[in-house]
Amino acid sequence: MSDLVAIGQIVKSFGVKGDVRVKSLSDVPGRFEGLREVTIETPSGKTIETVVSRVRKDLDSYVVGLEAFSTPEEAASFRGSLLKIPEDRVPALPDGQYYEFQLIGMSVKDEQGQPLGTLEDIMETGSHPVFVVRGSGREWLVPGRQAVIASMNVAQRIMIVRRADIVGDEHEV
Repeated sequence: MSDLVAIGQIVKSFGVKGDVRVKSLSDVPGRFEGLREVTIETPSGKTIETVVSRVRKDLDSYVVGLEAFSTPEEAASFRGSLLKIPEDRVPALPDGQYYEFQLIGMSVKDEQGQPLGTLEDIMETGSHPVFVVRGSGREWLVPGRQAVIASMNVAQRIMIVRRADIVGDEHEV
């Protein structure tokens, strides 16, 4: 089984048939409308595979019918759970673009091969993402720009950065 990728989060139950309101975690157009099966992962880590019976867009979220739920009470007990799909069902991106799940957990080194830490979070700013790298009791805020990222190897899970471009953002954790 391939790794799973979160595409939505259950916000609350909806209606009397056990449907759920889902906040999208995906910016892929038509992501929910084409769903046939999902894996539900609870906050405690329990997973349930289920069939998607219906989907409709509702304001800034989706109302989703899942065969795993037949009552509002069943659905309500899964509040906060993630809807996930296999990674191999995620559409490919153009060269040089990556999904967050492909980057989180990468080892980050400088151009001399010195390890800086692990990419643990990605903050969105108005102009470019900022990678939060933590290791050896330190934290670096690395601008996600081509001028700062020397290379990125998703398959090997390694990012090389130009340290001179991040020295000003280095601080103790």
